[in-house]
Amino acid sequence: MFRQLLKSLRARGAVAHNEDGIRRWLAGDLAGAEGAFRRALDAHPAHAPACSNLGMVVWDQRRLDEAMPLLVRAVQLDPAHVGARLNLGSALLIGNRIDAGIAQLREVLRLDPGNAKAHGSLLKPLLDVCDWDGAADLASKLAERWASRPDDPLLEGVLPFTSLLVPLPPAMRLDLARRYAARVSAAVGPPLPVAPPRRPGERLRVAYASADFHNHATAHLAAGLFERHDRRRFEVIAYSYGIDDASEYRARLKAAFDRFVDVRHDTHRAIAERIARDGVDILVDLKGHTGESRPEIFALRPAPVQVNYLGYPGSTGADFIDYILADRVVIPDEDRRWFSERVVVLPASYQVNDDRQPIAEGVPSRGACGLPDAGFVFCSFNKHYKIDRALFDAWMRILAAVPGSVLWLLGGHGEKRLRRAAAARGIDPQRLVFAGKLPKPEHLARHRLAGLFLDTHHVNAHTTASDALWTGLPLLTLPGSSFAGRVAASLLRAIGLPELVAPTLEAYERRAIELARAPAALAELRSRLAANRRSMPLFDTDRYARDLERAFERMHEIQVAGRPPESFAVE
Repeated sequence: MFRQLLKSLRARGAVAHNEDGIRRWLAGDLAGAEGAFRRALDAHPAHAPACSNLGMVVWDQRRLDEAMPLLVRAVQLDPAHVGARLNLGSALLIGNRIDAGIAQLREVLRLDPGNAKAHGSLLKPLLDVCDWDGAADLASKLAERWASRPDDPLLEGVLPFTSLLVPLPPAMRLDLARRYAARVSAAVGPPLPVAPPRRPGERLRVAYASADFHNHATAHLAAGLFERHDRRRFEVIAYSYGIDDASEYRARLKAAFDRFVDVRHDTHRAIAERIARDGVDILVDLKGHTGESRPEIFALRPAPVQVNYLGYPGSTGADFIDYILADRVVIPDEDRRWFSERVVVLPASYQVNDDRQPIAEGVPSRGACGLPDAGFVFCSFNKHYKIDRALFDAWMRILAAVPGSVLWLLGGHGEKRLRRAAAARGIDPQRLVFAGKLPKPEHLARHRLAGLFLDTHHVNAHTTASDALWTGLPLLTLPGSSFAGRVAASLLRAIGLPELVAPTLEAYERRAIELARAPAALAELRSRLAANRRSMPLFDTDRYARDLERAFERMHEIQVAGRPPESFAVE
């Protein structure tokens, strides 16, 4: 009897410690959460939920080798525990073990067919492996549920970012984002006290918050912007809640700001209180609803003006985000109703680019890159989740029309399915060449082996498109129906090549074939691109910084005047 009582007390103690850990975890206190979960396991070593939660918190601290055994052990302790399997599946997906992650999510749905998080988490990895049938079926079912019952709890598992990756009604995307943002606000509680406005004549204090201040696509785009801000009018701060990868980019970024504040170990509230104490006038969210974001910071309202910019090509749906920075291509006037933010229209492309990004000297040989010695090279260095069936069909027809040509793609989890899809369409799978990872300067240099970049549709190349244009590689795009699908068109217009924006899939296909067969026309495009790179707005980082600063000043003027946020254009 005594042993049973002791066992019961330990189990109850484990539950209490586990619940304490969850509260700390949700608040962003990873160290505190880890301690609580360890105390739970000390009380009851076979407590699967605490073991699983400890694995995820350790994972969040990037101690990956330590985390995975904990997550596996939790499932072994209780194979029917849905939460443990969800955590293991999530970690496998984050760790790029996509097939294993999909298997865990499918097992969750076998155990719990109505599990919202598993349904929502499965869509992106299905796209990663180019399982077009599975992804289309799941997306269709989710859209049908939303149409019949928008408040269906099953939809809470669909993250806003995932909703951008497949053709869904824009009203559904906004609704999912609003509901997600509302849950964030409810979790953090009331906002912080409103700070007094800055006195006239003082420098505006602009802060950028992100997990990506390291060797990351956002840093590749924006490093030059941070360096070029006018320090006579602006004080510029970084709040970094991501890893320090000790890269050259990390060092460059730390030097680019007036203050670089590493807050990765702080809670959401502690970070927000720090921002409020620092008297930030305009707080810029570079993450939106993407991985490793911390919207809880913004939900606490630490700054009087808060902006969605660059990292997330869609609406946050959040009443705590005032503005989104855009241009007339990515958000045309008729689409503003699908954004909770007020739209600020920049004069060229919304996407900043760094005109100091280095390209390695010399060009690798075709053989070194796995390319044949002869034949036209089409390339598309987008991630596989952006490739859809209709576009792939067009790509295969393009290859069929240009004998000896190849399609050069990034390596990824969709390789097997893509090769099988090529064979099913009568194309030798060996005409798909997959590129491995290289350091950024070398990756840029190898673009010069390609003749034409073929963009994806629903979600365009973004940083990837800028990379191609920066190296002098012409890019052909087919705009989609959303912000995420119009970015490449925005970039092409800002560099003076609007004729590479195809109005239809048929025109896209026809133009690609024409250019591959007409070396002189392609050479003329390359020549114009080389000239425009230095004369048009797209890669003019100084000009971009001045335009963005005018936008910030206008936002501040509106706020100081006591008016609610309002849309405007920077002329």
